[in-house]
Amino acid sequence: MPDTSSSGFARDARHLRLDTFVRLRWLAITGQSAAVVGAQFGLGLALPFGWCFLVIAASSWLNLALRIRFPASYRLSDDSAALLLAFDIIQLAALLFLTGGLQNPFSLLFLAPVLISATALPPERTLALGLLAIGLATILALVHRPLPWFADGRIELPFLYISGVWTAILLGTAFTGVYAWRVAEETRQLAQALAATELVLAREQHLSQLDGLAAAAAHELGTPLGTIMVVTKELLRQLGPTASPGVADDLNLLREQVDRCRGILQKLTSLDSDESGFLATVTFSHLVEELAAPQRALGIQLAVSSRGDGPEPVCRRNPGVMFGLANIVDNAVDFADSRVVIEARWTLDRVSLEIRDDGPGFSSEVLLRAGEPYVTTRSPDRPVQSDTVGAGLGLGLFIAKTLIERSGAQITLSNASAPGTTGAVVRVSWARHIFERGAGAENLPEVAGQPLTERSATLI
Repeated sequence: MPDTSSSGFARDARHLRLDTFVRLRWLAITGQSAAVVGAQFGLGLALPFGWCFLVIAASSWLNLALRIRFPASYRLSDDSAALLLAFDIIQLAALLFLTGGLQNPFSLLFLAPVLISATALPPERTLALGLLAIGLATILALVHRPLPWFADGRIELPFLYISGVWTAILLGTAFTGVYAWRVAEETRQLAQALAATELVLAREQHLSQLDGLAAAAAHELGTPLGTIMVVTKELLRQLGPTASPGVADDLNLLREQVDRCRGILQKLTSLDSDESGFLATVTFSHLVEELAAPQRALGIQLAVSSRGDGPEPVCRRNPGVMFGLANIVDNAVDFADSRVVIEARWTLDRVSLEIRDDGPGFSSEVLLRAGEPYVTTRSPDRPVQSDTVGAGLGLGLFIAKTLIERSGAQITLSNASAPGTTGAVVRVSWARHIFERGAGAENLPEVAGQPLTERSATLI
């Protein structure tokens, strides 16, 4: 069974390949070498050329050692990645120490390792790397070799300017680190939630395929059962009145059991045809009753009503929409104190479904971030009754909202506004022509002779 927990998804999303670090470091080595060679021979600046290339060579040696020791597909742990980025910061600080400290315009490259950490590592590692970068920048502001220049071989910039560069590095590290971490985290959460959604849909598809398998099995078993029935009849005919009572009773029992098996197989076969026939199109009130029926035995008073203007809308059965609506009803029952109300309403232009409970309602965080993954109102001590993939992780509402909106619906979340009432209110609304898309009146199921356009019932 795949790991569908939040931590499992996060581990897979965060761990980076060693090859990524090696390639980035080769790019940095190339840039550093070009800058040192260009300044020394192109501009004629007096750099400590040997020391500079010794520092650059340290990065090259580390890259070669990593490439030899580990395969390109190796994925680094958080600690290993943080250590490699810390080495890059220290190596850059050593190179800047030899070439003017914070007077060197390349000092802003302190931001690069912190930015990489923010996109790939947990916040505490990024914070540690940021503090390391700021600490080394502070040392370089006070202690460094002179910046080489044309006239006398050195230049000294005002300390106020150095302080400004240090402040820019500090603010840049903090801002880019927080911003990059936030954007990357939202991207990871969305990817993880979509992966969980795919698992849910895959399981639902697998369950729906069982009907087809059952029908296929019934078709294949029909032939041997028919053969048994023919042989049984032939034996009864051949034995005739000469057969002993015991043998005749056994043959009649075998015949009855074969008839029973054929009846069961006929029901299984009908499941496959129902998907494209009788059960493929349902009325709005039938759809609502399907959502409510599984919840009636959970001890919560469930009130269901259906009414509207004009003919009752019909729709083609959509497993994704049914799954999403069932998830919302499950949440309402879980959080309700004693009562859940489901109201189906329709007009000539709109079709809407409102689900209300008398529980504590949505928190302000959920209302502000409705539809985002990993937003949950469940407290740690509240049991999770659903065995759905991602249940209790804040994925249920995200999956439900995504599946329902894909059908063309609009979903809104709010809390009860009437005086003296509490609870959550979820309203799902479709344009009627979208809701009825692909449905035909000729496929409507009959409902005990009741006129579908006027039916209004409350079931508890």
